[in-house]
Amino acid sequence: MIPKKMDAYLRSHLPKAAIMNRLKKEDGKCYLEFSHTDEHLLSGIGIVCDKIGPDLVACIWDEKSELEIGGYLVVDNLSMGRPSMGGIRMLPNVSPSDIYNLARGMTLKNGAANLPYGGGKLGIVAESNLSPEEHVEVVRVIARLIRRYRDVYVPGPDVGTNDADMKTIAIENGLDSAVSKPADMGGNRIDELGAAAGGVIIALQTLLEIMPRLRVLPQFVNLEIPESKDLEILIQGFGAVGAHAARILKERIPEAKIIGISDLEGYLYNKSGLPIEDLFKLWREQGLVTNAYFKEHIILEGYKYPTKFSTNPNNLLLENAFCLVPAAPIFNYLGVHPSENASTTVDHVGNWTVIIEGANTYSPDPNRKAARTRMEQIVYREKGVMIANDYLVNSGGVIFAAQEHIVKTPDYLQVPEEMLGDRKVVEKWLTDHIKEFAELSKQRLKAGEEYRENVIHHNMIELVDLLVSHPDMLPCVAAERISLQRLTAKESERTAKDIMIPIPTIDVNSNIQEASTLIIETNSSIIAVLSEDKLVGVVTVWDITKSNADEVGGVNLDKIMTKDVISASPDFTILDIVRGFEQHQISAMPVVKEGKVLGKVSSDLIAQRYLQHLLQDH
Repeated sequence: MIPKKMDAYLRSHLPKAAIMNRLKKEDGKCYLEFSHTDEHLLSGIGIVCDKIGPDLVACIWDEKSELEIGGYLVVDNLSMGRPSMGGIRMLPNVSPSDIYNLARGMTLKNGAANLPYGGGKLGIVAESNLSPEEHVEVVRVIARLIRRYRDVYVPGPDVGTNDADMKTIAIENGLDSAVSKPADMGGNRIDELGAAAGGVIIALQTLLEIMPRLRVLPQFVNLEIPESKDLEILIQGFGAVGAHAARILKERIPEAKIIGISDLEGYLYNKSGLPIEDLFKLWREQGLVTNAYFKEHIILEGYKYPTKFSTNPNNLLLENAFCLVPAAPIFNYLGVHPSENASTTVDHVGNWTVIIEGANTYSPDPNRKAARTRMEQIVYREKGVMIANDYLVNSGGVIFAAQEHIVKTPDYLQVPEEMLGDRKVVEKWLTDHIKEFAELSKQRLKAGEEYRENVIHHNMIELVDLLVSHPDMLPCVAAERISLQRLTAKESERTAKDIMIPIPTIDVNSNIQEASTLIIETNSSIIAVLSEDKLVGVVTVWDITKSNADEVGGVNLDKIMTKDVISASPDFTILDIVRGFEQHQISAMPVVKEGKVLGKVSSDLIAQRYLQHLLQDH
């Protein structure tokens, strides 16, 4: 059955007819799919389409499962390449709009990291009290549901999922169907290595070097950069990103002090610096650390370690420090108005010099973008706090993950198709090749570390350069421009094969009435006419209209179709396609290879999806 929460949400936000007409079922697996052309329906579930995406929104569930397993998949944009990459978030109340926000963040993150992959995200609607066995079953069923989308989406871990879950997906769907797998699969272990956290610290080190350039801006005239021993940092959210950021900071800048951290149970603060090694170990063992540390040390040892504790984690943001690292899984850590439900408002914060966003804070929602703009106008422009935006600095995770596709899995290590789904058999395969997978994991780790260092260092230089050369520009706008420039560059390299959509086909022996019905049912202005699966002509809406005007209804299509077809080769660039439209004064054409029809391209499609003009808006 459809999960109760999903069922209630979809029925209250979508017309019943839209659900019934679009629902596809395959052996109990259910799929409700929408594209960027379904703006009116997507707006009903909180997704506002724009020039970037989304390409695909799919509501998926397994009606045979007793656990009521389902979720929302969003493939936002594939301009950088196929497939899209993005984590799986498993929470009880995840919504389509949440996943869309995160998928857009992945589009910009992959663009900023110059990775050849699009942006996507998957949200699983699941109860929070699952047993370990139930958790594995949920992931296993989801893996089978998303097998349908392997060419457009590859998952990694996110809130509620981990590297072991990616192994489960790879056992079901193949080694290349998931990233951030364990080392015994050649994976890069994003969670274990703190890949995203490492990017945050690289960004901090780079900014310490280049921030003096900002002194040409009025709000940074008195900017002071502390020595390493005086460097003080607050970390909001001592979790997968925050804890590893603290660990990596102490490895790379040992003299620096992390003076405050927070988690769901409260916050700790010590002006002299917190014992990060002890706190990291405690996090490894228990997950939440603030309350446990308070009970085990502050109460028992008193003033020996004068550390402050509060049960309100948001109070951390009242403290002063050179750098704040927001790493809690919330969109808005700072707001201007109380109604924005941020961690705190901009008039109740400590004095900071730089904010480096370890959490995913970007949202394409117009209201949230407006709120972000208001926040930066005060924090950056008035208070003089430099902001390094999330997808420019916390892309280490996806960079590491992408190496599992960039550094190819050799054919001889691919798990044979007939073994997939059988955990014991696949585990034996992995054991039999343990040395080869260990070596592959090392190669990918080295490639990921080098790529992360270079990309995030370069991103910070680009960000500061843009802000210095455009004094009125906000960091959120500058960051978006950096990412969109790379999306645009990749978009111009795309071919007909990359952007084409399905084209309706009909047999040459069909008549005009059948062609008219097909055009209406598919809402396509052009259909391909086939003879023995080879293209022999096309019929357009204009052809049907003309035949009706000439009163030639009932005749076969070969009497009215266009036989001298203008078509596109799969490797035509977007510029080639546009030139073809202009030269032949047409608005759509089939994509054909050796007589076989692969799809179609149209002027509407290119107008909606081509990103060249986007930069003019930013």
